[in-house]
Amino acid sequence: MWLWKSIVGKLWGTIIILVLFVLGMLGLFLLDYIDQNFANSSAVKHLFVYTCIIGFSLTTIFAFFLSTKITQPLVQLKNAAVQITRGDYKTRVSVRSSDEIGQLANAFNYMAIELEDTIRDLNHEKEQLSSILRSMGDAVITFDAEGKVILANPQGELILQDWNQIAWEENGSDLPAQEAQAPSLLDGSLPDPLRKLFSSVVEMQNEVTTKLHVQQEVWSVVLAPLYTEGAIRGAVAVLRDVTEEYRSDKLRKDFVANVSHELRTPISMLQGYSEALLDEIAATPEERRELVQVIHDESLRMGRLVKDLLDLARMEAGHMEMQWSRVNIAELARRVHRKFQGVAKDRGIGLQLDLAREELFVDAADEDRLEQVLTNLLDNGLRHTNEGASIHIRARYTTSSTSGEPRLLLEIEDEGRGIPAEDLPYVFERFYKADKARTRGNSGGTGLGLSIVKNIIDAHRGTVKVHSVFGQGTTFSITLPCRNGY
Repeated sequence: MWLWKSIVGKLWGTIIILVLFVLGMLGLFLLDYIDQNFANSSAVKHLFVYTCIIGFSLTTIFAFFLSTKITQPLVQLKNAAVQITRGDYKTRVSVRSSDEIGQLANAFNYMAIELEDTIRDLNHEKEQLSSILRSMGDAVITFDAEGKVILANPQGELILQDWNQIAWEENGSDLPAQEAQAPSLLDGSLPDPLRKLFSSVVEMQNEVTTKLHVQQEVWSVVLAPLYTEGAIRGAVAVLRDVTEEYRSDKLRKDFVANVSHELRTPISMLQGYSEALLDEIAATPEERRELVQVIHDESLRMGRLVKDLLDLARMEAGHMEMQWSRVNIAELARRVHRKFQGVAKDRGIGLQLDLAREELFVDAADEDRLEQVLTNLLDNGLRHTNEGASIHIRARYTTSSTSGEPRLLLEIEDEGRGIPAEDLPYVFERFYKADKARTRGNSGGTGLGLSIVKNIIDAHRGTVKVHSVFGQGTTFSITLPCRNGY
């Protein structure tokens, strides 16, 4: 309204000029009239001519001046507005008067300043949010209402790329890699594992939290709807790789279950045979001695189980104490061979020792721990080798296939029942039983020996591998660095 008043005020000058222009035209009319009726009055004629010329000139000048004064600030305002729409928020207009046009220019400049500050703050918040998203360990993916990806941080882009390279069956499970025909590039589509969750979020308009199993990985997913003026415009998904946590939790549950199972049998036997003694069921000294012997054997087995559990817990926690020294592996192998020679002979099993001619040394090793490794492996081999078969202990120098550095190779080969191929990847896990039919009580093992072996060899920065053919035998191969920087 005030702008209209300003323009009307400026038009008064134009109206005055128009009046003068009309007066000038009237003067010309009078001049013509005088010329027709008063031809002898030349002086009056010239006076009117000069007056009309001067009046017309002044009218033109004043009209141009007033028109420029009104329209030029408005044109500047229009051009400045166009520059701001193009992103030049530093555009300002000059203030040349204190009237309404000047007030309009001041208001425009104030608006431009506020707009520039707002855009700067928005850009700062956007950069800060982008930095947070990029630095997050979790994957963040935003979808529109149709399920198309509109934003993803780097972790989210990696997940989309990996998941879009998997071919999915209609039920959502993943196909083997050789059957996958999925596109290799990110196409912006909703991955199949999230499709059902996205539909549920859009339909129910509620946040969904769940776990997804994708191939060998476990992902924790939180999918929440995004709203615009009360209507769902998409959803945002936050994904975290919880594979290790899931495996750790499973190992913990399995550990508790296995320990309970391992302790239940000897405790039941201890309770049963001790009650038999208390109730004087055994009538003769021989029967009582037999019951006591069973109680003694089961107590020893429980003691071995507890000791192995403590050793394994210390090893996995990194609290295993190692006594590093230069160790003669050949002498260690001979000592272990002598220790098991009698047991092998009683069971009708041949125990062979095959050593290199030179003495075999490791500069830094824990001799007691290495003896524990050989003891566990030989005990395992004796329990699974039938009478008439043989077990071989071998030791020699070798070289690393990658670095070429000298290494020491220890092999324990038996001619026992062997391990099925599907069980080989798990033989070093705690309480894992390759022979599902046998019980711990019959074999005398705790189920922790191979786990302890692997932890000890890992502490020596060595490797332990197993090769087995079911029905033919098993070979455990240990390599140790000959020079260690402990």
